[in-house]
Amino acid sequence: MPRSRVLGLLSGTSVDAIDVAAAEFHLVGDLLELTPLGSLAVPHPEGLREEMLAALLPAPSAPSVPSVPFSARRLCELDTRLGLAFAAAAARGLAELADGAADVVASLGQTLHHWVEDGRCLGTLQLGQPAWIAEATGLPVVADLRARDVAAGGQGAPLAAALDDLWLRDHAPAVALNLGGIANITAVGRDGATAAYDTGPANALLDAACQWLSGGAATRDTDGATAAAGDVRGDLLARLLADPYYALPPPKSTGKERFHLGHLRAALAGLPTVRAQDLLATLTELTAVTVADACRRHDARLVVASGGGVRNPALLRALRRRLAPAELRVSDELGLPADAKEAYLAALLGFLTWHGLPGNLPAATGADGPRVLGSVTPGRRPARQPTPAARAPIRLRLAPPTSR
Repeated sequence: MPRSRVLGLLSGTSVDAIDVAAAEFHLVGDLLELTPLGSLAVPHPEGLREEMLAALLPAPSAPSVPSVPFSARRLCELDTRLGLAFAAAAARGLAELADGAADVVASLGQTLHHWVEDGRCLGTLQLGQPAWIAEATGLPVVADLRARDVAAGGQGAPLAAALDDLWLRDHAPAVALNLGGIANITAVGRDGATAAYDTGPANALLDAACQWLSGGAATRDTDGATAAAGDVRGDLLARLLADPYYALPPPKSTGKERFHLGHLRAALAGLPTVRAQDLLATLTELTAVTVADACRRHDARLVVASGGGVRNPALLRALRRRLAPAELRVSDELGLPADAKEAYLAALLGFLTWHGLPGNLPAATGADGPRVLGSVTPGRRPARQPTPAARAPIRLRLAPPTSR
């Protein structure tokens, strides 16, 4: 199969920036080679992040974020503004990372809501209208990548299992860990079995607490400095761990709809005063405990971490202590940039859809079977997809990254 160049885009649950990655793919038999071409983190236009935080339910965690009644008009405005922001980020990525040439763009968008009731995902909504991306780049765009899995009875997440299962197959038993707003794992077993699910909050509660404590001035605990100065409050940790989500069997998914400032304040109610540094130390420990408990269920010897949380030394120390004797490594050490892994995932999903291949892993999402994901928005010319690949890859090899 000829080589394909794909641009991947997303804005994660922390709503920090639009992540862009360019990758070249080459499928030979059942081996897929991925060559990272480089990545960017493009800040949201002024005010857009605050509008997104205000739109996310429940109410925003920072007092400085205005609470505005939601409406169809506001939803339309956000979809358009995000689409324009994604379009600008894609155009920049195309020029700076891909020498101005690519076959297709894939966008995971910005998740506004993930509707889960009684352990079942009933719907999911991602914003960032792909037509703007197609206009800005002239390229076909694969988007709305979660909905088909949900329609097939799946959770629509974690789609990262599609990458992790291929990438870590030769390292099994191993776990890929993503530390975004929500933590998710993909456990790749030696017997070929794979499980993937959200374990609970990673940065979501930490970031919400920082915004609350600072009156909106701080969005995160930079370098984990405040948490490192505190002590874990056992009484608060016990309350947080009592949330029934942690005991649910996989497949399962969650989001800021559940783990938000109101959730934290409810856990604090009636407890003796908790110092700011102790609060952040306890939330850091919560992530470490819940992630490590999940990894132990899968007898992981190696845990490969990515996402914004790997830049928090306090969180990494807590994870290493809780995961021992399993080894914790950051994905950069295995050739995949930790800050851009999910953007490379978007690129992979776009490649698979473009070539008529399933992008979900039913063992991970709970879907009724493999599905080709997403919808295609044509670029300047009619969307002529290649002849579908004869066989799906079962392994992924990372070529040495190329940066531009």
